[in-house]
Amino acid sequence: MKPPAIIILGEKSIAIARQIQAAISESFPKPTIYGLESRTQNADRQYAKFSEIIRQLFSEGHPIIGICASGILIRSLAPLLSDKRAEPPVIAIAEDGSAVVPLLGGLNGANTLAKEIANILKIQAAITTTGELRFQTSLLNPPSDYRLLNDDQQAKTFLADLLAGANVKLIGDAIANADWLIDSNLPIKDTAEHQIEVVVDLDRVKAIADTLSTKYLAYQVIASPVIDISATNPQALPTGKVSIIGTGPGAAKWMSPEVKDILENTTDFIGYKTYLNLIREYTKGKNIHATDNRVELDRARHALELAQSGKSVAIISSGDAGIYGMAAAVFEVVDQDAPQWNHIDIHVAPGISAVQAAAAAIGAPIGHDFCLISLSDILKPWEVITQRLAAAAQSDFVIALYNPISTQRKWQLSEARDILLQWRSPNTPVILGHKMGRKGENVRVITLQELAPELADMQMVLIVGSSKTKILKMGEMGDRVRVYTPRKY
Repeated sequence: MKPPAIIILGEKSIAIARQIQAAISESFPKPTIYGLESRTQNADRQYAKFSEIIRQLFSEGHPIIGICASGILIRSLAPLLSDKRAEPPVIAIAEDGSAVVPLLGGLNGANTLAKEIANILKIQAAITTTGELRFQTSLLNPPSDYRLLNDDQQAKTFLADLLAGANVKLIGDAIANADWLIDSNLPIKDTAEHQIEVVVDLDRVKAIADTLSTKYLAYQVIASPVIDISATNPQALPTGKVSIIGTGPGAAKWMSPEVKDILENTTDFIGYKTYLNLIREYTKGKNIHATDNRVELDRARHALELAQSGKSVAIISSGDAGIYGMAAAVFEVVDQDAPQWNHIDIHVAPGISAVQAAAAAIGAPIGHDFCLISLSDILKPWEVITQRLAAAAQSDFVIALYNPISTQRKWQLSEARDILLQWRSPNTPVILGHKMGRKGENVRVITLQELAPELADMQMVLIVGSSKTKILKMGEMGDRVRVYTPRKY
């Protein structure tokens, strides 16, 4: 289950929200409190529009706990309701904490979560599911360490038969540990025609696959036994995960849902302090490992070490982590130290790159073939950079230039311009994208002959057009400039 989202509309609901957040059992991830920005001051995060945040969180699979009227939750989510098997729990709580009502997600733990919250508030949850009320257990939504092997229709018919008066026989070698069945109010009888079997062995699962029916339900135990594996195999220690993520150029609106999900579930954040500052709302109360921007390999190795100890680690890059970001650095370390890190789960989550953001802001300059070249000579000699600039210019690629200058190397941009002018017209459009997605964002268009070091810095990406790239002046006064490269060559 993903971390639940507690949604409040006013500051007077913060006390109940904090009570739930603090007391919820460890079997549920810690909830995050979202407050309406115009009416709350002390929520973990703030939102502008109720319906938008509700739909976003619901679509991402987060359980919704709304301290509000049930009607506003239902109306907000109505357009998204299609598959009850996939719907996360949605629970309405009265503003005074006097009622807890599960609205959606009964097949994904809504009743269990509602009972947990009701217990915290010392009230009774308003469970309306007939089967659960009658039998004090849910056959359609078993505990998280069990999996129903039947299809939905078979299980529904089975439950309907029991509600109509049929009895049930419990069978299987693993049934003795299934307290949720044994201690329930199911009408158990050894001579019953309807049967429920609990299985562990995979071969048994395969053997009964074709015999499942409306009178025979089966559940597979999917929880692993607790075994001290380190005593017999020191290498078989529990491991976490390394996620290498690109947060986009800077604006939160450009983060993908996948990236936001990773940030919410991360225990440890590693990255250059400037990039970590861009995600402050996700790092509260978690472990932060800020580093200088030139220790990529040390940063990568530290992340792998944390993952080996069981941590869920996010390595933060701006833009896209696979474009001059940390993804390559992590795999370099894995390669260098092989096979030390081969068992670590490593995932790369894409982000919007600075070149994409700058291109979109001005039109479509990379609408045809293009390439990316970094002018930094820290990891490759300048001679290689000049060779690539010349080859790209001669091939008439649109060229995006990353790391155009730094405090230590300002002369290189002038030399790069002069190389490009050997193959490009002086009037070739050049887009300067500065601080994309951040405060102070600015995009302007100049010509190649006007390109000078004093116009650039390390927070800028440059896009040099091809021989086909065009400038359009739009608007009634021709005061809106757009740049595009035609699809045909």
